[in-house]
Amino acid sequence: MNYWFNVGTGQVETDETRSPDANVLGPYRSAEEAANALDHARENTEKWDADDRAWDERNASGGWKAPDKG
Repeated sequence: MNYWFNVGTGQVETDETRSPDANVLGPYRSAEEAANALDHARENTEKWDADDRAWDERNASGGWKAPDKG
């Protein structure tokens, strides 16, 4: 069985009670994983933001330049 986290209600849902796709995160293998969906999403966002900053810093010296569109 899959579990989902409804971002609107803050409730864990199952396949049988699942809301429309735009309202849920998942699927997760357990109700506990689904209940922690926002924490997991926050951790991913923070990691990806840090990766983006590191990439920007590595390339700030002009290692890559966007082509002119003129």
